[in-house]
Amino acid sequence: MQISLNLLFITIRWLDVVDILLVSIIMYQLYKLVKGTVAIKIFLGVLAIYMFWKLAEIFKMQLLSEILGKFIGLGMLALIIVFQQEIRRFLLMIGNNRLFSSRKGSFFGLIQNKEAQHEKLNLTPILEAAKNLSKNKTGALIVLDLHAELKTFIDSGEKINAKISASLLENIFFKNSPLHDGGVIIQENLIKAARCILPISDHADFPSRFGLRHRSAAGITESTQALAVIVSEETGKISLSKKGEIFYNLTLEELERQINKEL
Repeated sequence: MQISLNLLFITIRWLDVVDILLVSIIMYQLYKLVKGTVAIKIFLGVLAIYMFWKLAEIFKMQLLSEILGKFIGLGMLALIIVFQQEIRRFLLMIGNNRLFSSRKGSFFGLIQNKEAQHEKLNLTPILEAAKNLSKNKTGALIVLDLHAELKTFIDSGEKINAKISASLLENIFFKNSPLHDGGVIIQENLIKAARCILPISDHADFPSRFGLRHRSAAGITESTQALAVIVSEETGKISLSKKGEIFYNLTLEELERQINKEL
């Protein structure tokens, strides 16, 4: 039986309400992705062209209407090209949702291969290295690949494949070391690679007090489920980035607690 509501001679079904609600959620998530980036300005530019096209049609300005009409006709392809980064982030946001993750209890986790049981991350050497690097004001960027999804970024750096140790991390980020630039990626209790090239966050409202390391940490955690530990070269402060957000000036206890939450 169809359930509907008659309002001002318009039939509104409950499915229509659900439809509107779902579209609203999608639009809100898209707004969150483009907020604070140049994409919002591009969107306003596209909207302005669309409004000019409609006005040209209303006032029967045939030449201008035809030119703008051709542009709007290719609008969908243009939007995919212009907003490719935002579309990628949106799809990653859906794919990174707990529903699709391989964690215990998730729907898709039940149908994923569970043969490999990953060893729990050993935080002790990472915390010790962060403490010593902070004390010496040595800049560092350590990325924790919790879901084995950073192969592309690992391939961009120098392969190491060594067991995690505080002394090795400290030597990598020593100022005169050829590996100190870029990020170190840790996966399954191994330092997989150093000097890795990481994406940089392009959010316009990113705090100006943060440098390139913090922007890279935010960039890699925006598009993946990884965590990033940052040590500032200027202040020695320790920070953690997850989901594109920077948690600044953490104590070692706070850092450990934040990481364990994700584990």
